[in-house]
Amino acid sequence: MICNRILNILLLFQVLFYSSSAFCQQDYYPDQNWQTKKPAEVNIDAHWLDSAVKFALNHETKTDYDLRIANLKAYANEPNYTIVGPTKPRGKPAGLILRHGYIIAQWGDINRVDMTFSVTKSFLSTVAGLAFDSKLIQNIDDKVKSYVWDDQFEGEHNSKITWRHLLNQSSDWSGCLFGQCDWADRPPKSGGIDDWKNRKLLEPGTQFEYNDVRVNLLAYSLLQVFRKPLPVVLKERIMDPIGASSTWRWYGYDNSWINIDGIMIQSVSGGGHFGGGLFISAQDQARFGLLFLRNGKWKNQQVISSNWVNAVSIGSPSNKSYGLLWWTNRDKEFAGLSSEIYYADGFGGNYIVIDQPNDIVVVARWLEPDKLGDFLTVINKAIQGGR
Repeated sequence: MICNRILNILLLFQVLFYSSSAFCQQDYYPDQNWQTKKPAEVNIDAHWLDSAVKFALNHETKTDYDLRIANLKAYANEPNYTIVGPTKPRGKPAGLILRHGYIIAQWGDINRVDMTFSVTKSFLSTVAGLAFDSKLIQNIDDKVKSYVWDDQFEGEHNSKITWRHLLNQSSDWSGCLFGQCDWADRPPKSGGIDDWKNRKLLEPGTQFEYNDVRVNLLAYSLLQVFRKPLPVVLKERIMDPIGASSTWRWYGYDNSWINIDGIMIQSVSGGGHFGGGLFISAQDQARFGLLFLRNGKWKNQQVISSNWVNAVSIGSPSNKSYGLLWWTNRDKEFAGLSSEIYYADGFGGNYIVIDQPNDIVVVARWLEPDKLGDFLTVINKAIQGGR
């Protein structure tokens, strides 16, 4: 009897020990060498995962390899369109899939630095989050005019614009910045220049409109707040802590240099619409994606607040599918996939996808844009098949 009791006590301690070990198991974060896992080790179906990789390779974007030509073709209908920032010929399809932080699949050259176009906007959003975390901006609903007092936010209409309006692209800001005017960016198919210039202005916050000039205005405004180059802020506060390489670059335009405290600093762009933006590798993008998957935490450091991470994927009243410079699946554009998925999206098929319910990050470069939903569906089948 005593022996049985001792045995039961020992078994109980064994159960408690293993339960405690499992409970205390820490999330994995990559160092310089990123660990990989076989699909079966993380409950992923290998067949469907292989199919996802083949899908990405077989559905390369039709975007011209010479991205200068690609831009000129894409924006040919914009009045006086010019490229004023650097460009770079693109590479072939590349990407990674992470599960529990480990690389479970990769394809192409994941270390090649390429333009990433409007994926840059999600990095810019992150810099805005740092401004809020640091109390440089007190409230997302503060009027920008309270922080940026030059003529960009003068007038009855522009003076109403808040940081939130710029971040969810609902400001309807009216004006020109660095030689580019809001009305000339993706103008309506009907009407002409006079109609576009003299349009009726909409109340800020009431209508979503994708517009790079206004996103560049956000970058300009954040530069006024930080008073130092935004690439330096991103490097020191985000990219260095997450172990990113030194190969990424963030550019503005030839004419976007402004005087800050007697020093000429380049105001960077939120994408590659006019050239410039973020030039970065797939692997560095995957680190950035993992930071958001982990609610802004990297190892033992809260790099950006979880409050900001949670806020970026909440759609706005003007567009449920668009958060704070991140796209969302709140409106179930990707049927059959979690509504909690959110992603950075750049011209030519560049994506960073955060799937928190499944602990998945997907980075895809140069995927045919209308195939993203199908691609994610194949990955979802790999998840379901591994259970």
